[in-house]
Amino acid sequence: MDATLLNVKSVYSFAVLLLLSIKSLDTKAQSPNYMGDDCHNTTQKPLSGEYQTNLNSILSWLSTDAATSKGYNHYSFGNNTSGNHAVYGLYDCRGDVVGYFCQFCVSTAAREILQRCPNRVSAFIWYDFCMLKYSNENFFGNVTVDPSWHVVGTKDVSSAEEIQKGEDFMRSLIRKATLVTNQLYYMGGFNLSSSQRRYGLVQCSRDLTNDGCRQCLETMLAQISKCCEKKLGWFAGSASCLMKYDDSMFYLFHNQSSTVPEAYRKIAKQGIKMSKILIISFSVIGSITLLCFSVYCFWCRSRPRKDGLIPHTVRLSSYQNVQTEETLNPDLPTIPLITIQQSTDNFSEASKLGEGGYGPVYKGILPDGRQIAVKRLSQASGQGSEEFKNEVMFIAKLQHRNLVRLLACCLEENEKILVYEYLSNASLNFHLFDDEKKKQLDWKLRLSIINGIARGILYLHEDSRLRVIHRDLKASNVLLDHDMNPKISDFGLARAFSKGQKQANTNRVMGTYGYMAPEYAMEGLFSVKSDVFSFGVLVLEIICGKKNSGFYLSECGQGLLLYAWKIWCAGKFLELLDPVLEESCIESEVVKCIHIGLLCVQEDAADRPNMSTVVVMLASDTMVLPKPNRPAFSVGRMALGDASTSKSSNKHSINDITISNILPR
Repeated sequence: MDATLLNVKSVYSFAVLLLLSIKSLDTKAQSPNYMGDDCHNTTQKPLSGEYQTNLNSILSWLSTDAATSKGYNHYSFGNNTSGNHAVYGLYDCRGDVVGYFCQFCVSTAAREILQRCPNRVSAFIWYDFCMLKYSNENFFGNVTVDPSWHVVGTKDVSSAEEIQKGEDFMRSLIRKATLVTNQLYYMGGFNLSSSQRRYGLVQCSRDLTNDGCRQCLETMLAQISKCCEKKLGWFAGSASCLMKYDDSMFYLFHNQSSTVPEAYRKIAKQGIKMSKILIISFSVIGSITLLCFSVYCFWCRSRPRKDGLIPHTVRLSSYQNVQTEETLNPDLPTIPLITIQQSTDNFSEASKLGEGGYGPVYKGILPDGRQIAVKRLSQASGQGSEEFKNEVMFIAKLQHRNLVRLLACCLEENEKILVYEYLSNASLNFHLFDDEKKKQLDWKLRLSIINGIARGILYLHEDSRLRVIHRDLKASNVLLDHDMNPKISDFGLARAFSKGQKQANTNRVMGTYGYMAPEYAMEGLFSVKSDVFSFGVLVLEIICGKKNSGFYLSECGQGLLLYAWKIWCAGKFLELLDPVLEESCIESEVVKCIHIGLLCVQEDAADRPNMSTVVVMLASDTMVLPKPNRPAFSVGRMALGDASTSKSSNKHSINDITISNILPR
């Protein structure tokens, strides 16, 4: 069998090499045309290690983002760190260029800008389809007209009348780009005569305002009379805007046209030539694939199966940002897609448990009778792939009675599916915030849930193989098993800290308002103390039976944290208590939990206790607790309702607002 597998690997390697060869041919045929660069007259000198790291990160991010955005974006890295290490970056594809053309152009620019402008703290490069710029200073929204460049054609304009018509036409494009459409770009053509037609394009970097764009374009147009107006074709531009005029249609798509332009016809002709190579190549590959598949099926059938799960190493090499193999669980089994389809009645509506930004969650029953929860990545989920990777990286390696268990995953036929243990009592918010169901949660059970959540977080922070910051602790992400034991779920936003690391920062703040620590919501700083804050909010919610995010809409007229703080200062502790707990509660335990909750939500992260201290405080009846300082009030009041406003998801049920406060537009 080993020899057979070796032969399969050899054949597979040959097929991969053949595919890569074809890919390289196709790539070379579509390389963007380099137009110019400017290193901003900065001197060439070695960059600091942190600046180089941030620069590499932002160039990588811009290259990746170009595949999914609308053709432009800007971003910054390291602006929350000490020292002058911040890097600001921007890419902008031509208005008629999106998708593969945009991504390929931006990726090329990100790679070549380091070669053409080595060891520069700021640089700008542009191609026929895109431009890319980075700097150590925030240039977003600034109009840059100097330096500027121009390129002229070889043919001369036939008359002064055409010069005037051309200028009037370009002014009309400027007006349409900045006043009519507000898109900061426009392209079109006009009939110079019955047999002649002219075409033009204007575009600004889309971080500018309409006024800034108009200022830049008019400055470029004023330069045309000095350099280019007597030529039939010309191009003029700067780091902030460009314009082009020619007698042939050079753009890919007109703003309102549905016809296929000449540029795409040429690409299509190249595709026909390439298809001849592909037909021959894939005929060979098809035969090879069939052979590989047959051997693989025979191999799989000969292996023992257990509980419907096929032990198999999870391979996530296609995902970016997977740092080391150590972060993955090599023992996480995969489950055949056909088994999942059968267990969920082919993902029927009757099997659906809930819907979130990640995608739907279904209840399934394996052939051996075990119940499972099936989390299926929606094709429309913009963030789902990143969350899928995080779930496999973190929860697959974490085993604790207060964490939900990940049983397997499925990566067949472009599906990304996670299989969890099924928890019959749904999520904490399903019970806690329902007027009837909350009556089943007496004080003893609520205290048990608080303790269980605390132990689960403590395990993540201090006792697991990875030091994990959850970043999205909330009532809807606490599931309850048949004995009402709490299990923390949803590790899509989790991050692991290295040994000795205290905190990290991000420009992409993702989580849920009402549970987010102020330093994370406002500055992107997160640490174990961020989770402590979320835990404190959970404790206060469990005690009062109301959501922090919507508390101020009630008769109290103020947020939960502010209300709890005022009650604490007034010594009226039990006014915070859920009325359904009056008969079952132990007053001293309620007061202690309110005290601990307020310690956890203090505004200064340094004042909050670690989870190890929290667990000790919960267990002790004699420990003297410190006086809490003022909590953060503003974060909870920013959540107005329950509608989702981001790509972060409410995975298992209808959750609180989840935000994605992303710097780029």
